[in-house]
Amino acid sequence: MPGVVVIGSLNVDLVLLVDRMPHSGETVTGRDFARHAGGKGLNQAVAAARSGRSVGLVGAIGDDDGGAWLRAIVREEGIDDAHLATVGAPTGTALIEVDATGANRIVVIPGANGALTSDHTRSALSSLTSPPVVLANLEATVDAAAAGLRAARDEGWRTVLNPAPVPADGVPDALLDATDVLVPNEHEASALTGIDVHDEESARAAARILLERGAGCVIVTLGVQGCVWDTGDAHGHVPTYDVVAVDTTAAGDAFCGTLAASMADELPWPECLRRACAAGALATTIAGAMPSLPRGDDIDRLVREGTPKEST
Repeated sequence: MPGVVVIGSLNVDLVLLVDRMPHSGETVTGRDFARHAGGKGLNQAVAAARSGRSVGLVGAIGDDDGGAWLRAIVREEGIDDAHLATVGAPTGTALIEVDATGANRIVVIPGANGALTSDHTRSALSSLTSPPVVLANLEATVDAAAAGLRAARDEGWRTVLNPAPVPADGVPDALLDATDVLVPNEHEASALTGIDVHDEESARAAARILLERGAGCVIVTLGVQGCVWDTGDAHGHVPTYDVVAVDTTAAGDAFCGTLAASMADELPWPECLRRACAAGALATTIAGAMPSLPRGDDIDRLVREGTPKEST
């Protein structure tokens, strides 16, 4: 049985490499183009699997070439696809622009991901007999994520929510209340709290608000500044690692998937966070979403031998 269950999206990623992002109404010449498998659900599942845990994926793909391609990749990565539904909608697609600094800009067309239902996630979790860590994101549907986390909480399983993307009407407190570990980045934390999150101090302030709204623990990821965590009883900062970044796509997914896998392995909390930060850092060193997701040996090597990046 899987040690980690991921609820979320699967997309065909169309990646455009540009020297700089175009302004509104402007045309620029790109440097390269590639197609990758992606979507936050698939990325996080692959990150957890490569980190060293058995993983199941709950999601939806279309009955088309993109869907067949993604299912084959799920199986190649050793991820259980028993609860990966095929539906009558096009497979999700993401258009990703990456500039010369490694920064990205993403437009997602949900497609089949929008057909993932709360009934499907509840049914998937009801078939499990072991207590996994359940990791969800909001790139499929909020209802599906909420149903999955509530079902997991009812079973006494640990739950992790990456609230990305933040819905226009926010994240309901009932969903936060079903979340043991909430992992927003600085932009998501800002959207959820109204605080301009840009450093350790502002991240801690946002985390306290989210704790008051019901989350059991909050980890705010801050890119090159590492992450800030707060349980209400304790808090801290974990630096990331000094690497040469070329593409930040999927760095957050690497963090979340590795965190869930480390939690499933019952590792000490500081080690869970160091491994998650190392995975996020390594994911920035290779272009593309899935190609960048690191393996467990590489993560552990960076934790042992890497240089923590100094805060600025």
